[in-house]
Amino acid sequence: MKRVIAIADRAALASLKLLVALNALFFLSFLIVLLLAAGKAHADVPVCAGSDLFSALKKEDPTTYARIEAQAAATLNGKGLLWKLEKSGEKPSFLFGTMHMTDPRVTALPPAAKRAYDAAGTIIIETTDVLDKQKMMEAMLKEPELMMFTDSTTLSSLLSPEDAAVVNKGLDARGIPPASVSKMKPWLLSAMVALPVCEVARQAGGAPVLDVKLAEDAKANGKPVEGLETAAGQLRAMASLPIAFHIKGLVETLKLGDKINDINETMIVLYQRGDTGTFWPLLRSMSPGEEDDAAGYAAFEQAMITDRNKVMVDHAQPILAKGNAFMAVGALHLPGPEGLVEDFRKAGYTVTAVD
Repeated sequence: MKRVIAIADRAALASLKLLVALNALFFLSFLIVLLLAAGKAHADVPVCAGSDLFSALKKEDPTTYARIEAQAAATLNGKGLLWKLEKSGEKPSFLFGTMHMTDPRVTALPPAAKRAYDAAGTIIIETTDVLDKQKMMEAMLKEPELMMFTDSTTLSSLLSPEDAAVVNKGLDARGIPPASVSKMKPWLLSAMVALPVCEVARQAGGAPVLDVKLAEDAKANGKPVEGLETAAGQLRAMASLPIAFHIKGLVETLKLGDKINDINETMIVLYQRGDTGTFWPLLRSMSPGEEDDAAGYAAFEQAMITDRNKVMVDHAQPILAKGNAFMAVGALHLPGPEGLVEDFRKAGYTVTAVD
């Protein structure tokens, strides 16, 4: 079958999976930039480039595209970024899906979300640890095993010679000396190389991702900002996945090279359209269908999305009870039968999409 872009290759699958992880784990993006950009000056920010792979798929493989569209349409609560939360005895609040990026197309709120945000009395984000660098560093130092090998293990000891060559070449291309990250857990390193260079440079230069911008603007206007999770809790979720899953993702992502820009652009385009129900069908359509990949998906979705959704709802309810809150969390947490929209309904809220 003819394809202009090999959207179904294993490297693209791995990288999209990792970018999904970054947008399911707010703290991770912030941490990656802190580690990768430490001590570096970024006078010039590279221009972001990339093509929308999903649009290309529509042209090159309309059958697969139509199947993904149908699955997305059937996804419960899979369309829309802004949702109104109503409960008897409480002033209404709003739930908004974010993307943890600095791209201006992302950080400019849609009009309805901007009105809800401006009128809110309290802003809620995933974790407020990122607003206090000292607190963030303290959390990291308390559990170093979440990020680094604390025994004799090194990254190279987990790689075959062939994979080691791929990793070393890919890291060199990113300006990361392999020896400097030999004790780093593969999931952390994978996330480093899954971010486009332009995004890393923008964040390193001080541009805030959407969630941080919402929190900082709220604080500047005297509004309280609340968090639902700790940084350590988010790190534990990512670190809980099998080491083989992370090694595979690292190797295949580094094989992708500059195609990471296409993956990033695809996610931004889907986000702009509010197509939160498209992410998972797109991922699954790209899966080679191997049993270990299916198991990896299940573990990933359970740890990174489903389990954390339950925690978010539990922690959000006392804040929402005060009324007039604006809750901003990664958009991947919203759709599906175990997404936040449905979880809030199960908790007694009337939840309606806001155009």
